[in-house]
Amino acid sequence: MNAQTSFLTYLVGGAVRDAVLGLAVSERDWVVVGATPDDLLAQGYRPVGRDFPVFLHPVSGDEYALARTERKTAPGYRGFTVHAEPEVTLEQDLLRRDLTINAMAQDADGNIIDPYGGRRDLADRVLRHVSPAFSEDPVRVLRVARFAARFAHLGFAVAEDTRDLIKEMAASGELSALVAERVWAELVKALSEKTPSVFFSVLRDCGALVHLFPELDRLFGIPQPEIYHPEVDTGIHTLMVLQQAANLTPDTRVRFAALTHDLGKGLTPEAQWPGHRGHEQRGLDVLDSLCERLKAPAEYRSLARRVMIDHGNCHRARELRSATLVDLLQRLDVFRQPENLDRVLLACEADAKGRAGHEDTHYPQADWLRMVYRSILSVSAKDLAECGYAGEKLGQELRRLRIQAVDELKHRSGVPMDSA
Repeated sequence: MNAQTSFLTYLVGGAVRDAVLGLAVSERDWVVVGATPDDLLAQGYRPVGRDFPVFLHPVSGDEYALARTERKTAPGYRGFTVHAEPEVTLEQDLLRRDLTINAMAQDADGNIIDPYGGRRDLADRVLRHVSPAFSEDPVRVLRVARFAARFAHLGFAVAEDTRDLIKEMAASGELSALVAERVWAELVKALSEKTPSVFFSVLRDCGALVHLFPELDRLFGIPQPEIYHPEVDTGIHTLMVLQQAANLTPDTRVRFAALTHDLGKGLTPEAQWPGHRGHEQRGLDVLDSLCERLKAPAEYRSLARRVMIDHGNCHRARELRSATLVDLLQRLDVFRQPENLDRVLLACEADAKGRAGHEDTHYPQADWLRMVYRSILSVSAKDLAECGYAGEKLGQELRRLRIQAVDELKHRSGVPMDSA
């Protein structure tokens, strides 16, 4: 106990979990037992909590929350009455947490308080809910799937009883209470994890994917030509592409584009299976609807649209006519935003590698398109303007010279000039 106060502070949650796992600890959260808000205000803590009492330490800036209990009073993640009083014990506070591995605390002497078996589940590599109260907060479904994605490489899996509980929550309609902002926030966190594909696998296994991301769920069971897709199933391919994107880049915008690039295949008439001609255009409305529902930022939506429309053209890049290549780069808006090219190509490379047996294959189309882009940069719109070109004639001459530059590149590179 601090000599100047009558309350106790404990390190809790992820910091304790990661320390036990031997992982780096980046953030520290604390629980205060036996205190009132006035006690903390008197010591210079700054209040930041809206729904319950949380304070920032005056020196470290760490979050300190008063020990609390919660009672479900309405649907959704905000439908709780919070009780944060000095008589709330540490064990009561830990009981309301989502997983046993997140329900441990450490006192000032370094002793770990583990009333619900968190260390045992860490050793067994199990993600298990602390209590039946887990089902009262639908956000926890997303969190469990996200932790599964974070720790999959360490061998963690969701406990059978937790999986069953999530299935009950999905079937009950509780997930419909989730608001878009929370779903999107958890999705982006999941996309940033080491194995983001596991996030969606867990949700599907628990019957939650169809409620949260129906556009993705409908891809499972839809076949593709085995000659190009040995994995056959479009849903499996989608998760393989996402994982390849995660292997290539930490950029969650690219990972989102990889995840959504084939949504149109979910709308292919069954009579056309396993072919999916025109799926690129068919998927645009689905993608827009998904982004609108989740309130996805414009930068995610725009990149995903570009990848969806033109991933097939990028795969065929060395077969395209010079004019088609120029138009492709124009659509990708790489002359105003050069970073678009690498982002699109990373998603396309993930698509090419996200097939059974193709995970380690080279993607020469990316090298070729970068060469095409560099060759076109030699053509200057500013120089043409100085020569008197303007308006529509400037655009026409700029396009003509860009096509000519690509023709010259093809000649130097030995690429057939009459490519389709």
